[in-house]
Amino acid sequence: MLERLKESHGAVIGFRASGKVTAEEVEAFEEQIKFLIAERRNRPIGIVADLSEMEGVDWKARWEEMRFLQKYTNHIARIAVIGADKWEEVAGMAITGTALLQGETVYFHTSESLHAWQWARTSKHAMEAHPQKVYAATGIWKDYQPEFDI
Repeated sequence: MLERLKESHGAVIGFRASGKVTAEEVEAFEEQIKFLIAERRNRPIGIVADLSEMEGVDWKARWEEMRFLQKYTNHIARIAVIGADKWEEVAGMAITGTALLQGETVYFHTSESLHAWQWARTSKHAMEAHPQKVYAATGIWKDYQPEFDI
């Protein structure tokens, strides 16, 4: 199940995945991301993905996620992944979809969720947490320092 998080506003949208995620759920949430991209008039957005309660994803959902990220990679500057204790496990799940992404993906422990939101919103603030970088920015986002509206 995917649910939009109430902290979503401005240039950042967040969701929590729980249980086993299906392709239909991914497609439904993608519509919300597309709406935000259009609303921001194609200015870059940040995404916060809380995967701490996710038990798995079916292959069709993975494929849908990769298709979406490939199509909208120029609009997503940062993805903050929130996970449980085993960051390597969550990173493995996240890297599958973000390999096509030109933005930056960083892992945060569940206790660092506020830092994840701050990081996804802006790079102006020094990070007090010690996140694990999952995927460095490439392409057009390599030297980008976002100044997101809060």
